[in-house]
Amino acid sequence: MSISQRRRSLAAVATATATALAVVVAGAPAASATAKPTIEVSGGLTQPVFSYQDAIREHVRVQSPVDSDGDGKKDLVRVDIIRPKESSSGLKVPVIMHQSPYFDEPGVGFGRDHKKYGADGNLTKFPLFYDNYFVPRGYAFVSVDMIGTRLSDGCPTSGGPSDVLGGKAVVDWLNGRATAYDAKGDPVKATWTTGRTGMIGHSYEGSLAIGVAGTGVRGLETIVPLAGPSSWYEMWRANGTLTDFKGGQEWLAEWVDADPDEKCAAVHQRMTAASDDDTGNYNAYWHERNYRTGPVSNVRNVRASVFPVVGMHDRNVMADQFSQWWAGLPRGVQRKVWVTQYGHLDPFWARRDVWVNTLHQWFDHELMGVPNDIMRQPRADVQLGPDRWITQADWPAPAARTVTLRPQQDGSLGRTPSTGTGSYLETRQTETAMAEDPGTTNPNRLAYLTPPLKNATRLSGTPSVSLRVKLDKPTANLGVMLVDYGQDTRIHGVDPSLRQGLKLIDGEDCVGESTADDDGCYQRAADNTVTAGFQVVSRGIMDAQNHKSLSHPTPLTPGKPYRITWSMLPQDYEFKAGHRLGLVLTGTNADLTNAEAGTGTKVTVDLAGTSISLPLVTGTSSGK
Repeated sequence: MSISQRRRSLAAVATATATALAVVVAGAPAASATAKPTIEVSGGLTQPVFSYQDAIREHVRVQSPVDSDGDGKKDLVRVDIIRPKESSSGLKVPVIMHQSPYFDEPGVGFGRDHKKYGADGNLTKFPLFYDNYFVPRGYAFVSVDMIGTRLSDGCPTSGGPSDVLGGKAVVDWLNGRATAYDAKGDPVKATWTTGRTGMIGHSYEGSLAIGVAGTGVRGLETIVPLAGPSSWYEMWRANGTLTDFKGGQEWLAEWVDADPDEKCAAVHQRMTAASDDDTGNYNAYWHERNYRTGPVSNVRNVRASVFPVVGMHDRNVMADQFSQWWAGLPRGVQRKVWVTQYGHLDPFWARRDVWVNTLHQWFDHELMGVPNDIMRQPRADVQLGPDRWITQADWPAPAARTVTLRPQQDGSLGRTPSTGTGSYLETRQTETAMAEDPGTTNPNRLAYLTPPLKNATRLSGTPSVSLRVKLDKPTANLGVMLVDYGQDTRIHGVDPSLRQGLKLIDGEDCVGESTADDDGCYQRAADNTVTAGFQVVSRGIMDAQNHKSLSHPTPLTPGKPYRITWSMLPQDYEFKAGHRLGLVLTGTNADLTNAEAGTGTKVTVDLAGTSISLPLVTGTSSGK
């Protein structure tokens, strides 16, 4: 389906919602007891007119096209369903789908929510609030156990094809293109749905939504990926360096699967061998798990609308996972985004009322065809600091202009090229050790600062760094940091141990309707802040021998100069007036990797050939 066809399809849904489903608008006469069940819309939003207590709860097992555990049988995917009882008497409803590997371990929603089953095998407790809130408004909610987890067959493959194709099979079944079996083993069809499906999920779950969307499957109308990876190579690697421990892919597959390890041992061994932790290179294994350009899922095939949320200080799923996928989306794909200063976070915990209302509008528009104003609102919500949000027309900010800064011999950072050199020893250091006291000499780094800023200046987009260096060994881990120097109170999103920039507080919110087993109530949270004299804003690391190719390393000739250029992590961050921008050149970043040691290489930097390019907006009181 082309983008124009999709828009015509959405318009048709809006018409059908208003006519065939006889949408009731506030103020219209009440329907008779024998009238066909209807969706009710008021103020551009669907209303909670269906009983959550009386909703139909059932489960099916969808036939997937894969045999991930090699037992000679196609894997069956467990799907738990809750839908308005009226959907069995003529009401056709769209679907909100949550596919997750986490229902065994660690649970969802800060690891607090797990599935609970009744005597009939159906769920009495659906994790998270989506069912409580949306089923009374005329949606079905389906909770999908990813292949290899909970009650689905097979083995998890840490972002591999079976993870994605299992979810695609469920969308296919909802649209009449795949087979499913009920609790008795009889084939069953999803006759109660319009087929229009939206996927939502956090972290691995968000990656599954991105992956399924990249197959181009028809019927998946929108996705809401929250901190979801778009390339699994970049979960464990950064430009040839290992950013996490060796064996991570196998560890993750074992962690989310509660079955005995022996069941999938052969699959895990193949994963570990193919991922090639010894070199950190990109290869066919990682390409298969690349949802931007890969053979199973490709961003160019996305036809669904997208509403991602990204934490710019996320150390787990780093922000370039979002920015590169976002930039690669086909031009006609409808989209919205929240860009935050948090870490690896679901916004339900951060800005709850606004998030639930915005998500409601989004699903109503994209799945119900309700003519609200969600697409006329600014595309991007951007968090600048504690309780400080702006909106802007797009992300990055359209007003951003590239400014190139260059290190100077006197330790300053300015616009004009300098002469001379600097050198440091490439060792493993923490970001605090590398960034603090920039005016003092440190043998493990070089630091350069701008004069105090006259006006507030915002970085919006992806910085890049270009170094001209000589090494005395064949490679080094080249590190770079952009630092905000100035006393301030900021979101503490950089410390994952502190709930990704939040703290839990007294009180709770009950979102939607409740039953005795499923109350939809969650503790409140607030911004967790830190007051300090500096903040690392963006960072980057590069194994120098991978500067030409991530797949084919080229060791450097000691003593020979090389120009090495790469992108740092994206950001949307405000430098306040009076603060100073700092460029820190260093080695192995201990905050980014626990798998790499410093090489001990001496790095000599030619200042005339070294620069950092920043997409900047001056004057940031409003979004542009």
